[in-house]
Amino acid sequence: MCLFIETIRVEDGQVYNLPYHVERLNRTRAAFWKDISPIDLTGIISSQSLSGIWKCRIVYGKEIEEVTYMPYQMRMVASLRLVTSDKIDYSYKRTNREELNELFGRKGNADDILIVKDGYLTDTSIANIALYDGNSWYTPAHPLLRGTKRAELLDNQLIVEKDISWLQLDDYTHIMLFNAMIDWERIIIPVDRKHLIL
Repeated sequence: MCLFIETIRVEDGQVYNLPYHVERLNRTRAAFWKDISPIDLTGIISSQSLSGIWKCRIVYGKEIEEVTYMPYQMRMVASLRLVTSDKIDYSYKRTNREELNELFGRKGNADDILIVKDGYLTDTSIANIALYDGNSWYTPAHPLLRGTKRAELLDNQLIVEKDISWLQLDDYTHIMLFNAMIDWERIIIPVDRKHLIL
């Protein structure tokens, strides 16, 4: 059976980006199971007693399978290694991360990987990305996963979609990582040979 995940940031009792998570969860369920009723996560997440930053992890298939909470500590990423896979498919946020884990195993002495597919930049193993050209932040038009934070940033016009070839990296000065747990501007890496390993 296919199982999928939503990872939701809960900070001091406040649930972040819930409408985006609900939309993706129900879009994923509709793609795999026909004639199902949408699920509203509002009554499923118990956040009132949580102080600090927590990761709420919802595992689901046709129905919700598991809801867990764990304190969140952001993993710092200061360097990325470019790895290529033209076959990887992570269109849905699945519990099975074998393909991503295999690529992550090729990071060498870098902190994480930056995945190139069909010659274009996509995501790291844990986050969507945006690149800065001195004026604007651009995010790959075809990421491996259309993240909820990415959707919010696009809606708020903080990032712009664009096909970005790995050969165009020199056109940018910085790369930012973000996801449901990693906030905007928390991880920004210079685009140079020290921090971005080809």
